[in-house]
Amino acid sequence: MSVGKSTLVNALKELPEFKDYFFATERSKYLRDLGIPLNTDSTLKGQTIFLAERCSELMRENVITDRTVIDVISFVAFTKYAAPFIWDYDYIFYVSPAGVDIEDNGVRTTDADYRKLIDMAIKNTIFENLHHIKSIGIISGTTEQRIEQIKSYMGL
Repeated sequence: MSVGKSTLVNALKELPEFKDYFFATERSKYLRDLGIPLNTDSTLKGQTIFLAERCSELMRENVITDRTVIDVISFVAFTKYAAPFIWDYDYIFYVSPAGVDIEDNGVRTTDADYRKLIDMAIKNTIFENLHHIKSIGIISGTTEQRIEQIKSYMGL
């Protein structure tokens, strides 16, 4: 959380190389507004809705999103059930929170220890599924640097 994923996705949306893509961001705010608890207040029922919402995106072609089923797996014990959905992504990009301040956007928690815990869970989920992931990139830097790294990984 708060590593610039939505900012990056919104920047990619403006580029001609990605004109044929569907973009999905800010769904956490939408789901929160439906009354579904987020972050440390989340429940198994809430995370099930998040998982279904993330899986529905996998039914589209050419989706660029700031959240994946990896995020859901990292919050609750959906590993055995949800891990096969990871295999449907063509590219997964890990964005490290190192050196990035947590921004209070009124939706996410600003608890740094919780952020570290989730980041560790995300890295573990990726590691446990590496043999099924088609293509993974570790990106860092400014939004512009991240865009160039993504374009390079995708051969654009």
